[in-house]
Amino acid sequence: MAAESSAEVWFRCRRLVEFRDTDAAGIAHFSAFFFWMESAEHELLRHLGLRVVDHEPDDADLLTSELAAAGEVVGSVRLEVSWPRVSVTADYKSAVRFGEEVDVSVAVAEIGASSVTYAFRFESGSRLVATGRVVAVRCLLRPGRKPLPVRLSPLVSQRLASHLLAAKS
Repeated sequence: MAAESSAEVWFRCRRLVEFRDTDAAGIAHFSAFFFWMESAEHELLRHLGLRVVDHEPDDADLLTSELAAAGEVVGSVRLEVSWPRVSVTADYKSAVRFGEEVDVSVAVAEIGASSVTYAFRFESGSRLVATGRVVAVRCLLRPGRKPLPVRLSPLVSQRLASHLLAAKS
């Protein structure tokens, strides 16, 4: 488990609460936070030089050999690696309304063998609006078949680690 650490670890982006993000009372609908988390995660990945959907993974040779060892016909397989979510949560602290700005901060809470857990903070001014958590698994996408979890490459792990929250003592 990880705990909050220095501000440099958190990657920040800003969102405007748009009309489409609100309920009939003009308050940000709970579902908007899930879109904002995904959007912030994608911005972080791009910031780190990683692709959301990668057709040229840095560990392509290893992935191809693992597929061959599993009996896959590798000559016909186009490598496509992405990050399906396996768990998403949000805890709401206060409301934000149409037209307000929300700062979305994302950091890496944990790096697993094939997964990454992100922590999120939503703030409006100095007010904490919500917190969230997303667990995404690096998977090889195969047409017509279930996504296949694959290990994080050393490059991916290293880049994610630059935003890793400090471990609890």
